[in-house]
Amino acid sequence: MRLTALALSIILLLSACDGSGAFSAFSVRSDSSRDTSNREYYKSDDPMIVGRVLFQDEAYGRAYSKFKRALDHNPEDPAALLGFAASADMLGRFDQSNPAYAKLQKLIGNRIEYQNNRGYSLLLQGNLIGARKHFIRAYELDPSNERAANNLELLRNSVNYPKRSRGDIKPL
Repeated sequence: MRLTALALSIILLLSACDGSGAFSAFSVRSDSSRDTSNREYYKSDDPMIVGRVLFQDEAYGRAYSKFKRALDHNPEDPAALLGFAASADMLGRFDQSNPAYAKLQKLIGNRIEYQNNRGYSLLLQGNLIGARKHFIRAYELDPSNERAANNLELLRNSVNYPKRSRGDIKPL
């Protein structure tokens, strides 16, 4: 009986080893479990990765659906919301992009990415005064940002074009 108990305790002790001398996850040693917090890839990131590539390839409809799927995984993800809103803008789906920007304002409203994207969205909608407000705010956040400067130039050029909708061009 004692021999069986001794054999059983040795087997249990050896089963806690992983072969490298360290104990496995069943061990009480803190250094035996691996830290995976610095992983760069998660399966739930697939829609985001594909959405970014599709957006860069100007496949806005497909990018829109990928970013929407990414939001199904994490509805508060600023990167997914930004991609979703930008894709919706390029499709003219302002009924979808405006609520996304409203949610983004609460999350990252003071960041240059938000200000540039929101300004561009308003520019596409014909709201030049609102676009100017966001573009100037983006430029104030980072005067060396090339995109912020380009957006202001784009706005300046847009004022010279004919009206696209009622009341969109007023003295800035």
